[in-house]
Parts: sequence; C-alpha cells; structure tokens
Amino acid sequence: MAGEQLPTGWTLEEIRNVSGDQDAIPLETDHTVTWQGWPADNETVQPEIVLGFHSLCLVKPVNDDEWYMGSLNDDGSIDCWSAYGDLRQALRGL
Repeated sequence: MAGEQLPTGWTLEEIRNVSGDQDAIPLETDHTVTWQGWPADNETVQPEIVLGFHSLCLVKPVNDDEWYMGSLNDDGSIDCWSAYGDLRQALRGL
C-alpha cells in the first residue's frame, strides 16, 4: 500500500458514506493522469492521492488544493474533466 493513501483527516468509511459508494478504495498514484478540461487541455497531472469509485476516480494533484474527477481507462490511465474546490464537493459530485 506504498502508493495508496487517504486524504488527511478522512477515513475510508467517511469517504464511502459521503460518496454513497461502499466499494470506494484508495488507488496507487502511479497512474498517468491527464486534465482534459479548459484552459490547458491534455495537461499531465502528477497525482498525490487517487480514490477509485468503480470506473470514476478523484485525483488530488501534487501542490494543488483542488480535486479532479475523471474516468479510469482500461489501460490504467485517468482522464479528468472536472475540478472541485474540496473533497466533500467532489464526493457529492460523483
């Protein structure tokens, strides 16, 4: 579980309760993450935390306070298209 971590101050149970997804899990941070939104389309993002919700993911980039929502692709890459100001907002947006 070296590359898997939870956000500071959050438990897995809290993440599952707020998201409504009882199968939510922390994922490794070795995924290739790409921001597909405006203004910097196709920008590579370095993930600090990745949370998995079936085929959706929430990614907290290194040195960024926002959370990006995206899809987990078959090849393990993640394409993000939406950003949220905090984790609670992102979890409710799933």
